[in-house]
Amino acid sequence: MSRASGKQKGMLPPVLELYVVWHPEDDLGADIARQLVDHFHGTAYTGLIGGAVEVYVRSAGWQDPQDAPRPIPFPGRPWANGLEPARYVAVVPVLRKKMQRAVQFGDTPWRRYVAGLVEAHRRDPEHVEIFPIAVDPGVRGRLDELMGDFQRVDTVEQGGGDGERRCTDLAQMLAQKLDGVTERIRVFISHSRQRAEDDEEGPGPLTEEVRSVLRTTHLDEFFDAVALQPGRKWKEELRRNAAEGAMLVLRSDRYSSRPWCQEEMRTAKYAGLPIVVIDDLHRGEERGSYLLDHVPRVPAHLGGDDRSAAIRRALSILVDECLKRALWRRQQEAAADDTDLDVAWWAAHAPEPITLLHWMAEHADRCAGRPLILHPDPPLGDPELSVLEQLAKAAGIEDGIEVLTPRGLATRGG
Repeated sequence: MSRASGKQKGMLPPVLELYVVWHPEDDLGADIARQLVDHFHGTAYTGLIGGAVEVYVRSAGWQDPQDAPRPIPFPGRPWANGLEPARYVAVVPVLRKKMQRAVQFGDTPWRRYVAGLVEAHRRDPEHVEIFPIAVDPGVRGRLDELMGDFQRVDTVEQGGGDGERRCTDLAQMLAQKLDGVTERIRVFISHSRQRAEDDEEGPGPLTEEVRSVLRTTHLDEFFDAVALQPGRKWKEELRRNAAEGAMLVLRSDRYSSRPWCQEEMRTAKYAGLPIVVIDDLHRGEERGSYLLDHVPRVPAHLGGDDRSAAIRRALSILVDECLKRALWRRQQEAAADDTDLDVAWWAAHAPEPITLLHWMAEHADRCAGRPLILHPDPPLGDPELSVLEQLAKAAGIEDGIEVLTPRGLATRGG
């Protein structure tokens, strides 16, 4: 939703607003802000209902160059013209020496501004969070005291750093915040126990590389060889942790032909888990499996012989999918009071035959008439929609189904 347009029929207030704050004399702060704007305005989030996540910047003085930036509109304080505030606000201060000096001595505008951010969090910790980025490890004094209690985004020394890793770290924190959990996102590693390169049993080199990279992140790992307690099954653990979990599939030559791998994929799709596939095919597959389609994929050799780049890229996409799922859930909650939106199924992922069949079996009470299924953009193609329509009618929904994305819903008029 555009801020200038007010609330229109079928539109919702923004779920999350992200404010990047840095001192105007800090050039690196502007670079970090551009990284975050590009990432959270990127393709991963454009498919959500307009305004699900917005990124703003605060740096230049509001009244004059020596002043602190323009105030941040926090939840509970409506904007002018009756516009609704975002449900959640996350502030990302870039902690460097320039900001440190601006808050260190006296009752300065910057000291009041930073203290005001902390006070806003203390007043409403459920809806206001602060995620500092401490690029300079030497930041001390009053600034460090004010920001000392907040979890910090991944810190890379020497000022530069990996922008993708920084964005991934922040996306993970935001997903956990929106889901209301303190535990780290748990990544289920789904793999064939028979290696792609030979006929030996046991995890292959890619599996070990994935586990090694995971240990350098803030993500939690679930690897069946070490995480399962006696009497526990992988599928049961996946269902139990579905709300905060995600699945990384390591697709080797034999993965799609293994019944347990197919079952893991089906269980994950039924549970609505974010899924990303790393393709590590060497000799190829005889048939493949339709259960493996309809998910993001990354080639294992994205960076040549060094597969760590592909693994990090896959994990970045997986975390973005987790945040997108959390935002979608919150939009569904916000829509509960909107009588203009009569959605039978808020599908966090575009429906496909196996997930549509599962939803119809679980929610027969919502299948009357011509149920509306809403999912994030991009829209399905006409051939895909035709198959889903035929499937719904074969299952007894005489009028078929309507499958739309937010843009399609807006075009239809809500």
